[in-house]
Amino acid sequence: MEITITLPADHSVITIQELLEREWLVPRKVRHFLRTRKNVWVNAQLAPFHSEIRGGDTITLHFEKDDYSHQEIILGNAKKIQVLYEDEQLVIVNKPAGLKTHPNDVKETGTLLNDLAAYLAPKKQKPYVVHRLDQETSGAILFAKNPFILPILSQLVEQKKIYRRYQAVVWGKLTKDLTITKKMGRDRHNRRKQVIDERNGKTAVTHVTIAKNLPTQTQIYCVLSTGRTHQIRVHLESLGHPIVGDPLYQSRPAKRMMLHAIELHLTHPFTQERILVRAAPGLW
Repeated sequence: MEITITLPADHSVITIQELLEREWLVPRKVRHFLRTRKNVWVNAQLAPFHSEIRGGDTITLHFEKDDYSHQEIILGNAKKIQVLYEDEQLVIVNKPAGLKTHPNDVKETGTLLNDLAAYLAPKKQKPYVVHRLDQETSGAILFAKNPFILPILSQLVEQKKIYRRYQAVVWGKLTKDLTITKKMGRDRHNRRKQVIDERNGKTAVTHVTIAKNLPTQTQIYCVLSTGRTHQIRVHLESLGHPIVGDPLYQSRPAKRMMLHAIELHLTHPFTQERILVRAAPGLW
């Protein structure tokens, strides 16, 4: 595998070591492989890690065939994929409601990852899961297109440097914007569910903004400061305002769960390009 990246024209002068470690957030193990195997090239010339690079330089990273293992994915239907943004390193797609993000085992099919694998197959690329959306949730979701950028994007998610904004419709009337800070943990009686657990749970922070009040419902936007499983769903249910159509945390029927990842923003770790996508049409 070979990764080639051209630095932006206005990039400052730094060493290869600084670029890989501080800017691109390349894991230590990968940096070690690149250094010891002398697999970094600048403008088609072999370059040691102390070499200085600058805007406009082209960095090429070579990886041995066995550096990364990848489990084969059964190809799905490429025509189902709606691309919101794509370059050589990553792809953001619009996930439909009711579709699982990825299979639980190698033989499973009918997931977004299967369909995306089929979409990327003609380009000889493969998808790697960076983050997930619940099966019932729709909207923007990010995938890596090679195993090198995967841990870098995962770090950006963990560091809250990838902004995600959600639309939701909840039962009842919320009267003001608020921030929910209730701790969460797994339900001991139902492993599919999460619960509020202020004593032993993990920190969870959800910011809620009211978009519109309806007769029996409220349209809202949510932004997460943490990424707990089912966080938006559990936090809103704990206020007595569960998401309309949620199959786990409320019982009133609806056509679908009204939760949609409407926006995803990030700064590309390699090019420093600001990427902003909106997953239309949304819930309203």
